Amino acid sequence: MNKSKIWLSSPHMGGNEQKFVKEAFDTNWVAPLGPNVTGFENDLQEFLGNDSHVAALSSGTTAIHLGLILLDVKAGDEVLCQSFTFSASANPILYQGSTPIFIDSEEETWNMCPVTLEEAIQDRIAKGKKPKAIIAVHLYGMPYKVEEIKTISEKYDIPILEDSAEALGSHYKGKMCGTFGNIAALSFNGNKIITTSGGGALVSNKIQIKEKAIFLATQARDNAPHYQHSQIGYNYRLSNICAGIGRGQMEVLQNHIDLRRKMHDFYIDIFKDIKSVTVFKEPTSDYYSNHWLSCITINSSNNHNSAESLRLALESENIESRPLWKPMHLQPVFEKYPFYGKNISENLFKNGILKRNLHLWNF
Repeated sequence: MNKSKIWLSSPHMGGNEQKFVKEAFDTNWVAPLGPNVTGFENDLQEFLGNDSHVAALSSGTTAIHLGLILLDVKAGDEVLCQSFTFSASANPILYQGSTPIFIDSEEETWNMCPVTLEEAIQDRIAKGKKPKAIIAVHLYGMPYKVEEIKTISEKYDIPILEDSAEALGSHYKGKMCGTFGNIAALSFNGNKIITTSGGGALVSNKIQIKEKAIFLATQARDNAPHYQHSQIGYNYRLSNICAGIGRGQMEVLQNHIDLRRKMHDFYIDIFKDIKSVTVFKEPTSDYYSNHWLSCITINSSNNHNSAESLRLALESENIESRPLWKPMHLQPVFEKYPFYGKNISENLFKNGILKRNLHLWNF
């Protein structure tokens, strides 16, 4: 008998999404603006707190792209970017004709290493070009080393574009991820902690940034009775239909976080006596991860007990799992760009696996 597929991170509806979508159809708000868009933005602003201003967009990638534009990143500039991340963190750098400078991870949060970051900044300045922005990522929902990265950002006057695509609901010292950078990006793709089918948001503590983001996301139309454009714009605004899904999802966001964290605790419990397996967890109580995806690393000299052997075993049971993200500096499309660090992210990629659910495996 065929076993039902257990997906790595499938969407889960709360029930009221259809109500908001129906309202959009009933009132003919089938457009990239409307009450659901405004309501979704307000829901996010209330959830994030910290005087946040949110612009709902069509994806997290578009939020990073607009963030780079709003930070005045242009062709020929250099942008420091975490290497151990999904490609959407880095792709917009190339959209701008800029050069990504990839930074290795540290071992506690798996995010951008502050020591390596500062070394890279000093080296780039010595080579004659000061980087224009820092893209720091909360990988798999784990907050990066917020205070250390901020200190370096302020020391060298380089703004932070905070990639919080995977970290809605995570926080550091009680402050929500998505509120630490000069600008932040959220994602509501189908596999995220909540979904709008496809969507994202740009976050700033300045209303002017939100307004400029919306202006650019709606084709940069000037204030005129006719269609007039003084600068290049984009079709990046979130649909009112998708925003309706988001409003329903916001009602169950905390429940989704609680369930993901409960699943993470389950993994800690079942692996507690297996010395070759380490479950990725918060380094201290200052960190609170939504554990969007649970991760393990396997330290074993036996190939039969490798991360790949576990992935294949799960696949044989129709359970989806994947290796950890392949670092950007190892990707064919990015391998020609500068990289600073050692091999921390590379080793994580080789020895780690992403999980949602699993069967026991003998190590």
